[in-house]
Amino acid sequence: MTLTFGPGPFAKPSSGTLNGDLWSVLPDHAVFTHPVEKRIRAELAGATVADTTSAVLLHETGYLPVYYLPLADIRAEALEPSDTVTTCPFKGQARYHHLRVGDRVVPDAVWSYPEPIAGVEVLAELCSIRTDAVDQWFEEDQPVRGHPRDPFHRIDCLPSSRTVVVTAGDTELARSTRPVALFETGLPARFYIPVDDVSAELTATATSTYCPYKGEADYVAAAGIDDVAWRYQAPFSESAAIAGLVCFDPAKVTVRVDPT
Repeated sequence: MTLTFGPGPFAKPSSGTLNGDLWSVLPDHAVFTHPVEKRIRAELAGATVADTTSAVLLHETGYLPVYYLPLADIRAEALEPSDTVTTCPFKGQARYHHLRVGDRVVPDAVWSYPEPIAGVEVLAELCSIRTDAVDQWFEEDQPVRGHPRDPFHRIDCLPSSRTVVVTAGDTELARSTRPVALFETGLPARFYIPVDDVSAELTATATSTYCPYKGEADYVAAAGIDDVAWRYQAPFSESAAIAGLVCFDPAKVTVRVDPT
């Protein structure tokens, strides 16, 4: 994400400076791959269909990172040839396989570039599995969801004494002088507020989202506004400081943070 997506350096960021013109020598569409030392596994219908310590992480302009795994580390009997063929101008012609475990079949779940174009020859003996095509992914023995975590992506959760005031029109919803400021690569700073500093009544909604870097968030309504804020009740260790705190959506309410 931090290299080729959004404001990443290979995606021509809208802010920041560099003492040279990196983007005059980079292609408009960048593809960057690098080896991953983690053990990566995938399970479908109770069977391990992929298990490797030789994965490659592919970053591509405008897209989230994707794992590519050695074909030799995919369970051979789980692969069924597909007639599907697609062409990518930056990687070449992709051929597909279905994933089968017993009676469970996931169509076109796996793709590879057996004859990749110049510059991405590393893909020749690799394949990728659609993230949602399997029941469970593991990094080492840690279950993971969503897109692969980017090693160039960072989260800092810092206690702050800045005053944060949240309003909806003329109504004050929250005021805090003890927020936790969360700084996440490529995203605006977010301020998480203790529930005791929220004056509005919060009502849980049915909405939930998942972040590969923070965990699962649930949402609340307040002042008649659905999903006005979110919270991570049990975030990952790197985001433990925001556990149970509330972050209001600046697209739905006014969030004012005093500079000092």
